Amino acid sequence: METPVELNPAQQDVLAQLGANRDERPRFDAVLRHELRRALDDGLAPLLDLLDQRPGEKPGDNMFISKHKLGRVMGCERRFVAEETEEFAWSVPIARGTVAHKAIELSIHWRREPDPLVLVDESISRLSEGIDGLGDWLQSCTEVERAELRAEANDRVVKFLECFPPLKTAWRPVTESRLRLELHDRFVLSGKVDLALGQAEGDLAGKVLIDLKTGGFSPQHLDDLRFYALIEAIRLGTPPRRLATYYLDQGRFLPEDVTENLLFATVARINDGVARMLDLATERRTPSIVPSTACRWCPVLDDCDEGQRHLRDDEDDSW
Repeated sequence: METPVELNPAQQDVLAQLGANRDERPRFDAVLRHELRRALDDGLAPLLDLLDQRPGEKPGDNMFISKHKLGRVMGCERRFVAEETEEFAWSVPIARGTVAHKAIELSIHWRREPDPLVLVDESISRLSEGIDGLGDWLQSCTEVERAELRAEANDRVVKFLECFPPLKTAWRPVTESRLRLELHDRFVLSGKVDLALGQAEGDLAGKVLIDLKTGGFSPQHLDDLRFYALIEAIRLGTPPRRLATYYLDQGRFLPEDVTENLLFATVARINDGVARMLDLATERRTPSIVPSTACRWCPVLDDCDEGQRHLRDDEDDSW
């Protein structure tokens, strides 16, 4: 007989945050998915003519919308435009999340006691076999880069295993769950949820979507999960019951219950964000500037008086 695992306080808190009795779970009307999709369709329809005016795009090309693009365009538009023209390149900071998530996925199905570093090494090995850009980068990166990647991914996996209770198969755990929604056969909303637990039962919500983060809170973290909740609601008909951002460095949750108002607010944000992207791509207006701490990593900081002033003021305030 298997000995029950003794949970630490952080793991017990995870169970308390994610669990819910059946009578505590919300029900959603079956017509909700159609109303949400109609609201997106109606908001995006006036933008269809702009799609084929995008420079560098062929007539008929789809427009792909991710949580990252939405988050960036709803911040500083000048930075968004600058980053859109930059060529994407894999690096340790970008690859570590993918490697860590793959290791966490393996840990759920690992038949032995999970050793974080073994899981990370197996993940790197599997991802190196891919035919995508990450596979190419893993095969050609330097030993220093590989060592840094191994260390930083291991840190994330260790913290996950320390803070989360062992995930039971009855909870239906799924990592890196892909979601996709196509609208007007031209707009594609897509992304991957770090971790999904539970399932809907008819119109009774039961699923929880979880994003794993390092560092501190950002309002965008809430919007990221709402984006996924909307796609899931339209895909399945029954939305998730709860969203939760989990900060591994702090061992704490930022939970949010899903409501109809939250989903319709997310529709409005997506329609607004896509309109901004197309206005900027077709140069229908000048990009706005919204200084923030993210100015530190902006590719046009040297040519941005507002960003430099903000960082100077922020530095003065820290003394």
